[in-house]
Parts: sequence; C-alpha cells; structure tokens
Amino acid sequence: MQQDTNAGPASWHATTILTVRKGGKVVIGGDGQVSLGQTIVKGNARKVRRLGKGNVIGGFAGATADAFTLFERLEAKLEQYPDQLVRACVELGKDWRTDRYLRRLEAMMLVADRSATLLLSGNGDVLEPEQTADGSVMAVGSGGNYALAAARALLPMDLDAEAIVRSSMAIAADICVYTNTNLVIESI
Repeated sequence: MQQDTNAGPASWHATTILTVRKGGKVVIGGDGQVSLGQTIVKGNARKVRRLGKGNVIGGFAGATADAFTLFERLEAKLEQYPDQLVRACVELGKDWRTDRYLRRLEAMMLVADRSATLLLSGNGDVLEPEQTADGSVMAVGSGGNYALAAARALLPMDLDAEAIVRSSMAIAADICVYTNTNLVIESI
C-alpha cells in the first residue's frame, strides 16, 4: 500500500486515558504507546501524573509537548486557586480558548481530585462525567471509547476503581492498535 504523498507528514496517534470514580476512590490510568503513522515510536511514555501538591491527578491524550504545556498551565492555575480544581480548570479553559498560542495546542486532558473529575479540551470544554449510583467514568484518546464502554459495563460489578481501570485498559489495548498494556495508574 502506498502512502499518499499529498497528505503531508504522517500523523501522530496516541493513547488511551481512562478515569473511574467509585467507592470514594478516583483512579486515572493511561497506556504508554506513542505511534507515528504505522510505527510505534515509544512504548513506555508516561501520560498520567500527579499535579499541584500531589492532590490532583491527570492524564493526557494528544501531542506530548502540547500536553506538558497544558499541565504546566494547569499547575499555575492550581497555585493561583489552591484546592479549587474546578475553578482552576475553568480558568485554564478560558485561556486555552482565547489565547492565540494555546488555541493551537492539540491535546485533551482528564484531571481529578477528591471531589471532581473533569475533561478539558481545546474548545474550552470543561466537562464532568455523568454520575450513576455506581460511580462515574470518562475516557479520551484513540482507544478511549473502547475503554469507556468496558468501564461502564464493569462499574456495577463488585470491582474497585483500579481493577475496573486495569481491565478496561486491557480491553482497549486488545482492540485499539494505538494503545498498549504498559500502564501508568495514579489514584486518590
């Protein structure tokens, strides 16, 4: 199969990030694969980490440099608005939407603290997941819908949040060629 030379450079594909909130615990997990076109460039990238003073966890899907820029901006907002994750994210969303430089960043983030889970996008979206009696789930990235479907199916079962993340990410990795089983998991 020939590559279309008019299509421009090969595009980066990356990742699955999943968050599950259940039983007073929130967990974010992400895989480690970064792909360029049909090539796996790296299998152990770290796309999930602690933010602020360690009381916020986050994961990203998209361009790595863009995501690190957004993590830095979010950490600055968390310093400005300590213990106010929602406000810090709304302020970042405003900046992301209106700032010329930030508008060009291509990444999505899932962030969580003890009380809130949020999805942040370049459109200025700050979204909370739907809450059910069993908890809540959100996912982003190329394998995000697979992980989301699996997590929703597992949420009512007798599993804790971390077990749901691990099982759902394994299912996503079995389906999505841009997702692997080299997981980084953080929880609060």
